[in-house]
Amino acid sequence: MHDGMIALGEVWLVGAGPGDPELLTRKAERLIRAASVVFYDALVGPGVLELIPDHVRRVAVGKRSGRHSKDQRSINELLVEAALSGERVVRLKGGDPSMFGRSAEEVATLRAYGVRVSICPGITAASAAAASARVSLSLRGFARRVQFVTAHARAGETLDLDWAALADPEATLGVYMGRAAAATVADQLIAHGLAGATPVLIAGNVSLPDERCVHTRLDLLGLVAQSFPADWPVLLLIGAAVARPPLIHSAIERVVALPM
Repeated sequence: MHDGMIALGEVWLVGAGPGDPELLTRKAERLIRAASVVFYDALVGPGVLELIPDHVRRVAVGKRSGRHSKDQRSINELLVEAALSGERVVRLKGGDPSMFGRSAEEVATLRAYGVRVSICPGITAASAAAASARVSLSLRGFARRVQFVTAHARAGETLDLDWAALADPEATLGVYMGRAAAATVADQLIAHGLAGATPVLIAGNVSLPDERCVHTRLDLLGLVAQSFPADWPVLLLIGAAVARPPLIHSAIERVVALPM
């Protein structure tokens, strides 16, 4: 039974994290159990879906690369219809709803219909991947800035990003859904001045039992990324801070040992 967390006709956009149910926030789990209907993405981990009570209606609406899914307008309509019907609605999204999750579109649509909507954040894949690999996204002396982009592009379109800004040797760059575009990402960053030897961490199925994290370098990125299954969500982390832990730890020790 619900515990009053979700009112009738209310919608919560809930971050499901990278896949491991242990990485859900306590609030997210309570919201899932309080819902009368859950609309979920394909990237939501199976362990998270198992937390949905049997009496709660489940509706699959998400997508993975190369697989059919409902378009965003249809998803918006389903959310509005459920809310106006008096359901307690949870929209379960992989990672964090506000990180490439199109939450703004859903919030705007629901508000236009007078539906109350709230957001419960989740752990985004970049944070989980860094934790799994025991590296830091930001690091004094190596990465003063962290920037995230998505490599998703519409069919037939080229990946249009500000490569000059992204090729920053003092930043960590996270590229979501980056497997298919890995070679393009590497070529463009090198063409815009980033060294071919720049460390890269490729992470697939982050936090799941079959998670795979591989350290490589930028000029080998396109080749190594192809070793990951085509239907896996793959994240690219690029920059000095994500070097193999023994290497980065030695470099940190040298920085710390410098005289003031």
